[in-house]
Amino acid sequence: MTRSRLIVIALTAAVIAIVALPIHTAVPSAPAVGSVAPTAPMLEPRSGHSATLLPDGKVLIAGGMRRNQDFYRSAELYDPATGTFQRTGDMATAAVGRAAVPLHSGKVLLVGGWIGHGCTDSAELYDPATGKFAGIARMTIRRGRPSATLLANGDVLIAGGADHDTPGGMASAEVFHAATLTFEPVGSMHAGRIAHTATLLNDGRVLVTGGRGDSLTASAELYDPKTKQFVLTGNLITARYKHTAGLLPDGRVLIAGGSDERDWSGSLSSAEIYDPRTGKFTATASLNDARFKLPDETVQLASGHLLLAGGSKLVEIYNPVTGKFLVASGQLSDKWHFMTETRLKDGRVLLTGGYPNSDRATNEAWLYRP
Repeated sequence: MTRSRLIVIALTAAVIAIVALPIHTAVPSAPAVGSVAPTAPMLEPRSGHSATLLPDGKVLIAGGMRRNQDFYRSAELYDPATGTFQRTGDMATAAVGRAAVPLHSGKVLLVGGWIGHGCTDSAELYDPATGKFAGIARMTIRRGRPSATLLANGDVLIAGGADHDTPGGMASAEVFHAATLTFEPVGSMHAGRIAHTATLLNDGRVLVTGGRGDSLTASAELYDPKTKQFVLTGNLITARYKHTAGLLPDGRVLIAGGSDERDWSGSLSSAEIYDPRTGKFTATASLNDARFKLPDETVQLASGHLLLAGGSKLVEIYNPVTGKFLVASGQLSDKWHFMTETRLKDGRVLLTGGYPNSDRATNEAWLYRP
């Protein structure tokens, strides 16, 4: 065989080999974490208010304060279709630090809060069909900023909070029965708590973490609706309060931010994960910015990632697969404390209000787009 013939055969084999190689597409970059930008402002400056998604996709914004001792009875609705806020009925009680829970009926339960220098045991229901609030039976005790958690059966666990006769948080708890609109005392927590978190687990129990009673606590406990009792579980790695918590897609719970006993000068960037299977907390990556006075619950996005906002200009997204926090593009206008975050039906997240280092609230609002 001639040398030229050998060269042709070799080149032909090389071409065949190249064609046979698998085609590799470009490796995708890290998923986009979205952006945050201003939207139309609320009708009133508010902090310490509540924000609740209604069945029709609107968001009920209720109560809160303009500044210390200047509390609201008023409420407003955010309409995602128009991107604007509009008036709705007033609450019977002007209060800040009320807990609000959407019920299976479509109505919203609002309980407790501070009224002037004391707390209230009042409870109200908001009816989206009429746009009005109606008073119902009172709680068994006055509570300022309790936690309120919708249980699997449609009832609501209300735990802790402050009373003006109690410097720290209380240990008592009660259940709101949606069928009878009544409150029933249940077993007390093992520690007094205010500014704690309460997260419904996939098995129907409620994880309660941190907070302050007579002192700051790292303890955590589980409420069992079957026994109506609390049992202790593993301790937080870091004692904290005014933090946030969120359920992850795999059933674990993220605990992030908050403050230590130094309050304003003790903001935390650390975060940890609770695993219901082991009853233990383990460390995860830290936030990009220390923050406290956060919404009680994070927002779970359609991706399964969790959104954290408040106490910082940054909006952060936690990726449970990588265990890291990424920062959304765009920023808030200030480090707004006790703002709200509400996932809309189209996947966007509405962020509203809060106050900076002064006590004057803002009427600003923002939209996060994944």
